[in-house]
Amino acid sequence: MLKNIQSLLMNAVIAAVYAVLTIGLSPVSYGPIQVRLSECMVLLAFYNRKWIPGLTIGCLLANLNSPFGVTDIVVGTTATLVSLLLMRFAPNVFTASLVPVLINGIFIGLELAWLSQIGTGDSLIGVMAYIGLGEFVSVSISGVVFFHVLLKNPVLKKYIMD
Repeated sequence: MLKNIQSLLMNAVIAAVYAVLTIGLSPVSYGPIQVRLSECMVLLAFYNRKWIPGLTIGCLLANLNSPFGVTDIVVGTTATLVSLLLMRFAPNVFTASLVPVLINGIFIGLELAWLSQIGTGDSLIGVMAYIGLGEFVSVSISGVVFFHVLLKNPVLKKYIMD
């Protein structure tokens, strides 16, 4: 019973931190060129899938502030959930970090291209590349380094992985 309450509370904290980081850094969190620093947190799902609800809800809450409205709430949150569910099959943290780079590059790239009606071709590939690059910086560089340092602490490691 206590473990369930702790897990619920930690998911609530994760959701809040993700949303606050994204909204607090909104000038770089939304749009065709975005680096959501909160996205480094998605690596929690690689280490323990029990953090998927908190990460998904955090993304949903953050996307409530999106200038792209309901479309971003649905597409962005779905992209995050798909990434989180697929990450657990990755053989290592760096490979896991590439899952949201690819998924968000495609999903959010298509969403932004559709919303701006840029069509297909070079413009679409460019938007996907910018989204993927921002995700790479947030997750594959910042996130992998952050978790490498974070998991050296045995207390934090236990919280994250148990």
